[in-house]
Amino acid sequence: GVKESHQMTIFRIIAAILHLGNLKIQGERDGEFCSVSSEDEHLSNFCSLLGVEHSQMQHWLCHRK
Repeated sequence: GVKESHQMTIFRIIAAILHLGNLKIQGERDGEFCSVSSEDEHLSNFCSLLGVEHSQMQHWLCHRK
């Protein structure tokens, strides 16, 4: 009973969440800092699926504020 356009949106969100779970976050300086590789394919897929900016997502995944 769900429209096809809504189904595709739901599938896109689920796929993005699954890619986010596969992201490799590297800890630095005894776990006080972290980083995400700009060449990580899962980050690229996540950003393209949700239409968010790659550099902003890379930054905010590793910063609290």
